[in-house]
Amino acid sequence: MHNFIAVCAVWLMLVMPVAVSGETLVGKVVKVADGDTVTVLDADRVQHRVRVAGIDALESNQPFGQAAKEALIKRVAGRTVEVEWHKRDQYDRLIGKVISDGTDAGLAQVRAGLAWWYRRFATEQTPVDRAIYEDAEAKAKASRRGLWSVPDPVAPWDWRKAAKGGR
Repeated sequence: MHNFIAVCAVWLMLVMPVAVSGETLVGKVVKVADGDTVTVLDADRVQHRVRVAGIDALESNQPFGQAAKEALIKRVAGRTVEVEWHKRDQYDRLIGKVISDGTDAGLAQVRAGLAWWYRRFATEQTPVDRAIYEDAEAKAKASRRGLWSVPDPVAPWDWRKAAKGGR
């Protein structure tokens, strides 16, 4: 009987869906592509492209786009970071929260007015992170920091859509 229960337990573990809570990547940022994408080199010298979760930074040809990239460079370039990731996107980038010296780099971008809180993917954030990011964006807006200093700023997703339509 004991063997039967053990076999059933093993079988259930194999066939039942497993909830994935995510993984942590630790490595050095060797490249910053833009205001929300970095490349991290791990201990095995494997490079991982990482899309910073929870934000959408301005495109490089948008107002404040270069400032967003430069701010992320100052925050993470050459530093060891932890990436708490939970999935890959259509470009095979890891999607994760990038932590540098105990600071959430994506949240810092939102606070500085250099990225939008990406509401479209808010359900992928913890309830606490959703509240913090939403508050950070509201405060950046109210203080007219970064992209919020211009009248009628265009969200990066709308900017990309307009650019595709113009091609």
